[in-house]
Amino acid sequence: MADAEMLEARQRMIAKRFGGQSQSRTGGKGSVRRKKKAVHKTATSDDKKLGSTLKKLGVTNIPAIEEVNLFTNDGKVVHFSNPKVQASIAANTYVVSGPNETKQLTEMLPGIINQLGQDNLEHIKAIADNLQGAPGAAAAGKQEAEAEEDGDDDGIPDLVDNFEEAA
Repeated sequence: MADAEMLEARQRMIAKRFGGQSQSRTGGKGSVRRKKKAVHKTATSDDKKLGSTLKKLGVTNIPAIEEVNLFTNDGKVVHFSNPKVQASIAANTYVVSGPNETKQLTEMLPGIINQLGQDNLEHIKAIADNLQGAPGAAAAGKQEAEAEEDGDDDGIPDLVDNFEEAA
């Protein structure tokens, strides 16, 4: 019983001296000294690093660009109006910065037809089918595609007579 009383007395002494916590200590005598102050990064430091990297590449400003459109694979357009455009021809690097909007291809359509290339041909066909507004036409297109996949050919007529009887 003396051991239990001794253990209980030790616990009370630790609680009295250290506030009940014997393991956690953030400072004071005997703690490890911090070697270096933690440096917090800000957005301006990132901008400075980016600017210095671009300066190393030798980019130059390209003036008088009114808009830039970047086409994505899923049919969306990242639209910059009055962007700041910089280029380094030697490094094959272009930097487009400024406020942008992500829009659907259909929202931009009348004005950007001349900017579309071969990559967007599928999106243009899908939009054209939707603009025709005939759900039957879309269904007919699907049936034709399925017929081609099945191996049905419209150029070869179906066999009508039994050719073995004629021989």
